[in-house]
Amino acid sequence: MDRIELGGFLRSRRARLRPADVGLAPGGRRQTPGLRRTEVALLAGISVDYYVRLEQGRGPRPSEQVLGALGRALRLTADEHAYLRRLAGPVAVPAPRPVPGNVLRLLDRLDDVPAMVIDARYDLLAWNRMLVALIGDPAALPAPDRNRLRRLFDTGDTITGNRLELARLCVADLRAGGRYPADPAVRSLVDELLAESPEFARLWAEREVVVQRTLTKRTVHPVAGPLELDCEILAVPGHEHRLLVYTAAPGTSSAEGLRRLRALTA
Repeated sequence: MDRIELGGFLRSRRARLRPADVGLAPGGRRQTPGLRRTEVALLAGISVDYYVRLEQGRGPRPSEQVLGALGRALRLTADEHAYLRRLAGPVAVPAPRPVPGNVLRLLDRLDDVPAMVIDARYDLLAWNRMLVALIGDPAALPAPDRNRLRRLFDTGDTITGNRLELARLCVADLRAGGRYPADPAVRSLVDELLAESPEFARLWAEREVVVQRTLTKRTVHPVAGPLELDCEILAVPGHEHRLLVYTAAPGTSSAEGLRRLRALTA
């Protein structure tokens, strides 16, 4: 059980709610935003002292019944509720495993769309020729530079627009994985980005939790031109790996752009 992260997550979810969100009267003047601890305890049907100890990282492991009650009281999404359960459960970090052979074969067969495989910390592990045509050859980069989060935040400029939205979603997804801080590799990446990127630090502090299943990538390619690509994120069963596949809506300029990219791989 990760008591520190559990307490921080409970505090962040409590702070985002107003009394009206949960059917309570506003009451007197509030010194801080969000619900009071007494209100959360009332909604969850637990003692105030127990809830305070959970937020302070001192409480015993909550039962499934208590976790369910807290999820309802704090209006957690399905992803947030799953994350809460992971924080309250035993800490186990599976050993790294190679990308399964069937996934590598699938990558080879995807010859008309860019695709790649990443792990839990966003390291790029495998890719096809269309991805090389889209972003360049990852094999030309040192392994640390293939990390997609590191590349996303590797800028001295303020992140804005589509890139900011992508950054927000990826940070929320990294936290939703539930591997921080138990996984040394994920913890090392987070610590590095916290030290080097104010944008990452700001987003990480928000404690957003969203498992990413689809994204939109917008870019301008020197050959294909402006591209708006839908990215489907497919979990590999039994593994930490995920397959990312980029497609374009039929009949669009982006679909034509992908056809031009495919010509580069011939």
